[in-house]
This record gives sequence, structure tokens and C-alpha cells, in this order.
Amino acid sequence: MLVYRIAILGLLTFSGLYAQTGKTVFLITDAEGVAGVCRQELTDPENAEMRKLLAEEINAAVRGFFAAGADEVYVWDAHDGSRSLSALTIHPRAKLVMGSLGPTMLMERKFSAVAFIGQHARANSSAAVMAHSYSSMGIQRIVINGKEVGEIETRAALAGWFNVPVILLTGDQAAANDLHEIVPDAETAVVKESLGYYSCISLSSLAAQNLIEEKAQAAFQRLGQIEPYKIEGPVSIEVERTTRSTLSPDRPLPPETERVDARTLRFHGKDFMEAWLRWQGN
Repeated sequence: MLVYRIAILGLLTFSGLYAQTGKTVFLITDAEGVAGVCRQELTDPENAEMRKLLAEEINAAVRGFFAAGADEVYVWDAHDGSRSLSALTIHPRAKLVMGSLGPTMLMERKFSAVAFIGQHARANSSAAVMAHSYSSMGIQRIVINGKEVGEIETRAALAGWFNVPVILLTGDQAAANDLHEIVPDAETAVVKESLGYYSCISLSSLAAQNLIEEKAQAAFQRLGQIEPYKIEGPVSIEVERTTRSTLSPDRPLPPETERVDARTLRFHGKDFMEAWLRWQGN
């Protein structure tokens, strides 16, 4: 218990040291929600078509944020090992973040807002292109306080713990629905309609870029009107792994963690951050 309290105290201390002084957007990228990406092979970080499609959508969002008055935009290459973006292709005024960021994902820097570009829906979603939660090979489902969640909900809650709102998401309709369930006032750019897990009707890249730029500008203009997403009170995070990634039954568990069944662990905390750190440290 003491180590988690020390970790949280450290986060609060560092949050003051790294606080942003201007209006800064932290942009989190993925690939499954990009226009024109509807097949698994297109999500490979080495796929040249996906890299170009993704970079163009990111740059459209960056243009929109700067047009609306942002001072800085950080772009985190968050898809599949941070290997999808290049400093050669992102907007010249953007800053590229590469590699693993640890459990706080730089939120201690107190950005003005977070945006998701190319985001997919959570695992078990219907009418969703390549829906999964963090890892389709490693995680079957994630549940917070009894509700199934994915990257959208957990990262929005993490940002909210630092009082940072999620103001924009681009992806398919299912991903937009996931965000609107928790942040109803956020802007979304729906760039494709799911016909199945690996099929969709997509906007052209140019049409998607135009829509994303428009929505990014609108989102930033409403900064201050979109509330951060916060999970109050005690929190439990339940993670069911796939059979291939199930932990050994004799592996020691951290404090306030229980083994629900052979594939599932439940992490408890007095608040979101404590439960989150227990999961991330497991």
C-alpha cells in the first residue's frame, strides 16, 4: 500500500514541475480507426499506405488545432510499438512522441486537451471495425466498476484524473459512440461505417482529412466547455486475458488484487489512479 501512495504523491509533485504554460493538445494515434483501413494487414506499422493515411489525418487535426489557437500539439505514436509515424511526415509545427510512456502517459504535464486520431472501439463491440481493447491477442476484455471499457474509456479516465478533457475522436461510428457515452459533448469525426469486423464503407482520405480538420478546429474552440471524464470513488479494474497470455497461477499478486478465475485478475483502489497503477504495475 505504501509504495502506491508514494507513487501517487510523486505524480502530483511532478505534475507541477511539468505543467504546460500554453494551450497544448496531446494527440493519441491508432490505426484501426483511420479512413481506408479495414483489413488487418493494413494495420502493420510497416505498411506504407497506412502510414500515409494516418499521417494525413494527424496533420489535418494538427492544422485544425493550430487554426483554433493551440500553442503546441504533441503527437504520440501509440499504435503497435510506436513504429507508425515519422518526423519526416508529421506537420512541421507538431512534436512527435515515440516509445512507451509509462502508466501516466505524460498526463502529469497537464495538457489543455487530449484527442484520439484513428481510434477503434472497445472489445466485444458490434458494428465496429477491428474492435479490441489494447491487444486483440492478449486481452479478452477490461471492466471498470462493472462496465466494459477499452482504450477510449481508460485513457479518458487517466486524463480526467489530471483534469484534462478529451475533446476529439476520429474513427468509426462505434468508437465515436464509446466516447460519447462518457464525454457527450466531445467532437467526433466519423470517417467510416462498419459492415463487419474486417469490412467497411470509408470516406476518401481527402474527405476524411477535411472533416477531421473541421472537427479539430471546432473542438478546440469549445475548450472549457467539454468536461474531463472522471471516475469517482473506489475503483476496480478487471482484466480478462486470452488463453495464450494467461498469467501463471502461482505468480504472486500485488496488494488489493484478486484472482477472479484462471484468466482474470481484479485490481482494487481507493480511486482510479491507485487501481490503474496496480494494473499497470502487474
